[in-house]
Amino acid sequence: MAKILESGEMYLENILVLREKQGQVRSIDIVNYTGYSKPSISRAIGVLRRDGMINVDSDGYITLTEEGEARAQKIYERHRVLTEFFEMIGVSHETASADACKVEHHISDETFEKMKEHARRAGQH
Repeated sequence: MAKILESGEMYLENILVLREKQGQVRSIDIVNYTGYSKPSISRAIGVLRRDGMINVDSDGYITLTEEGEARAQKIYERHRVLTEFFEMIGVSHETASADACKVEHHISDETFEKMKEHARRAGQH
């Protein structure tokens, strides 16, 4: 997978979440969802497009490429699992979700896999 910045991963995750919620995604949807400015979103979309993570059609609809989809799914899985793990140890949902956003981009694959295994085992009792 190509190296992309944390902010790029966040945008890919946002596109995935919005697609799941509403089917199609345009830049304005990302603006409304994130609260970021239109110029910031336009720059991010341009970078993600240049890096082969997304396609934008003539009507402005954004789709994830195969690589973009894989990256978005990976980050979104990390977000979900980390949020659940933090909640499992007693952290409030709001804090767990916010902390998951911070950790999901930096945690190693090894540590993440061990957390998933631990959460699975703990959930069986």
